[in-house]
Amino acid sequence: MGIPGLETAHIMISIPFSTFYIIGLLGNFTVLFVIGKEQTLHKPMYLLLCMLALTDISRSTSTVPKALCIFWFNLKYITVNGCLTQMFFHHVFSLMHSSILVTMAFDRYVAICNPLRYATILTNARIAKLGLVGLTRAVLFILPLPLLLSRESFCANHVIPHTYCEHIAVVKMSCGDITFNGTWNFVLVFVIIGLDLPLIALSYGLIIRAVFRISSKEAHQKAFNTCTTHTWVILTSYTPPLFSNLTHQFGQGIAPHVHIILANLYFLIPPMLNPIIYGVKNKELCDKVVKYFHRM
Repeated sequence: MGIPGLETAHIMISIPFSTFYIIGLLGNFTVLFVIGKEQTLHKPMYLLLCMLALTDISRSTSTVPKALCIFWFNLKYITVNGCLTQMFFHHVFSLMHSSILVTMAFDRYVAICNPLRYATILTNARIAKLGLVGLTRAVLFILPLPLLLSRESFCANHVIPHTYCEHIAVVKMSCGDITFNGTWNFVLVFVIIGLDLPLIALSYGLIIRAVFRISSKEAHQKAFNTCTTHTWVILTSYTPPLFSNLTHQFGQGIAPHVHIILANLYFLIPPMLNPIIYGVKNKELCDKVVKYFHRM
């Protein structure tokens, strides 16, 4: 249904949607292209940036084109299998995104707290394996959701008041027993809040402790820049989905369009901002990007 209550503004809403989406695609494809072309950037940190860019592209592409079709052409219909497929890929890449942020926090911890062993602890091959573990975890956690929903019976009103097939929005259409789906959704939230976020917080806590033990102002500045960059990325990545999930679970008095806009921010803002944040704060990557633009 797009954004119920704001149907008359769908064309206007599509402008920031399409703008953010295009900027996100250009930024992330630029990161992938530059890192792929530059041999000097074939390092663990930049491999993680490539993974982050790929998940950002995949997350937004799994949802934005369909949303724009609703806004521009009023193409609201989607098959059950298409809906479940969209839900699967969107949530897999979202959980994969969280795994990459945890790995990036660990990468920065090793780089700052144990720099002499960085090259032996974090190799490109090891980072690739961690990425594969994150993808496997995401698939195993998300796959039960569409499989179980595909066996459910849905009520007569087959309408999703949303711009895409979000899990909770689809579950609410079911006429069957949704106890497991609701429980599994809480499990997924626990994985992010109870596991991923504490691991990230632990990494940065250890980084801050190590920084206070260093007397060099240059080292302080380098560590501060690293922490600031990742903190911004973490805030933009985790805040919208957590608020969206909490409003779905407990915000019964909140207007539906607020739920939907919060959910949309999750796959619009981070993919657009992440390449900009890393491009501005990472001098080596920024220099390479500028070099390629000068060649054009």
